[in-house]
Amino acid sequence: MHSDGSFLIYLRAQMKKIKEILGGFWKIYVFLWFTILLLILYPFYLAFLLTEKHFNKGFNLLRFHTGLLMYLSGIFISVKNRHYIKKGQAYVITPNHSSFLDIIILYQTFTQYFVFMGKKSLATVPVFNIFFKKMNIPVDRRSARDGKRSMDRCGKELEKGHSVVMFPEGTISAKVPELLKFKNGAFKLAIEKQIPVIPITFFTNYKRLEMAGLFSGKAGPGIAKAVIHEPIPTIGMTEEDVPTLRDQVFHIINEELKNYANK
Repeated sequence: MHSDGSFLIYLRAQMKKIKEILGGFWKIYVFLWFTILLLILYPFYLAFLLTEKHFNKGFNLLRFHTGLLMYLSGIFISVKNRHYIKKGQAYVITPNHSSFLDIIILYQTFTQYFVFMGKKSLATVPVFNIFFKKMNIPVDRRSARDGKRSMDRCGKELEKGHSVVMFPEGTISAKVPELLKFKNGAFKLAIEKQIPVIPITFFTNYKRLEMAGLFSGKAGPGIAKAVIHEPIPTIGMTEEDVPTLRDQVFHIINEELKNYANK
């Protein structure tokens, strides 16, 4: 029995390794397609993303780009409750952060223009940094001054009627899908501008592309599942309500993740 048990453990380990190797080749395939498409579309991004009046065209191009990439990669999205998104309404969008795919899938989830706050290192990547020159908002979380500058910019976008995406965890958890503690920034901003908060739960993005080495971790085509939760109004809230709002959004997303895991 012990020998059979040891063999099964060995067999499972080998199968897991084979899946990770195949996943590594899939990652290379996806990265190559992303790069090829980016280079082909780069002249159009240059034309659209360096002047604010053309940002909406750049956004629509991003939606086309990410949609085509997902199709070529074999990733298909399943999003519930799109009806909660009202045309012409700005939101502070607060998804859980489980994978680099989160950002790509957001462009297939929301048809209305939005900007997102991302770590400053993304703005240093050649060619890719076009998305952070003027449209999206880079932030250096180690700098209080830069953090304030980024939050001020988010506030101005909301005042223009543009939604803002902020990952309240700040980064991807090492124990995905387990959530990290939520930071206050997104909720403080929403209350300050009296803008509704929309929580989003991503269920399977980490299974499509887990944050691990090239030939380790989960990776592969399949369905990316998400649910859009009912917007939470902030009219009448004050800064004292920030912790309550933060904890409410955490609870909504966390309960969805638990329910999904228990299915």
